[in-house]
Amino acid sequence: MLDLPRRTVFNRRIPKQKFYENLSVTAELKRVFVEQINVIYWRNKIAPSTVNIAAGATVEEIEVIEIRLNQPSLDKRVLQLIDREIPYHILFLLVHEEKVQAWIGYKKQSQSKAGAFKPGAYYHTGWQQLDELSLRLDGLNMDSVYEGFIRQIARERLEDKSGGELKDAVARDERRQKLQKEIAALENKVRREKQFNIQVALNGELKRLKKELEGLM
Repeated sequence: MLDLPRRTVFNRRIPKQKFYENLSVTAELKRVFVEQINVIYWRNKIAPSTVNIAAGATVEEIEVIEIRLNQPSLDKRVLQLIDREIPYHILFLLVHEEKVQAWIGYKKQSQSKAGAFKPGAYYHTGWQQLDELSLRLDGLNMDSVYEGFIRQIARERLEDKSGGELKDAVARDERRQKLQKEIAALENKVRREKQFNIQVALNGELKRLKKELEGLM
């Protein structure tokens, strides 16, 4: 799927039970692991020791985790759980019936624990044939390689003509996604509202939100 250097190849199977047997996982999430996932592989380890790339200030290494699915979708909480349990940055490959999606989460540094990260927004490609997925290993250090993966996968969601930092592009995208949900909910509320004066107030708020959204597009 990915044309990564041979030295990065790890190819270890990870029993999915490891992610929920000894953790405080709800019965519902455990059922997701059992029903939606067939098998999990740790495919590659991208690090200064396996590629000719310098260490990053925050990214030590990037693990490539392949999750073979029993269905063409996966509850995002599974990725969040794996991201929390593995103390490195992760590129996920979801595979179903010879097609693949690349997923990656923007891991934020924890404010409460030094050297720890917590998963934030997730980005993914569409479904592609296994031999069509292509991600470039670009960058002079691990931080820029990780940023490159996120930008390649997110594409237009994180486009920034000003060339700003990734964290700012992610924050802008998160605000954009939140505004779109708020606008959709408010439009439904306007349609249901019968009182004219309340409709006027709601439409005023709707106009404000849409103007803010336009500024983020």
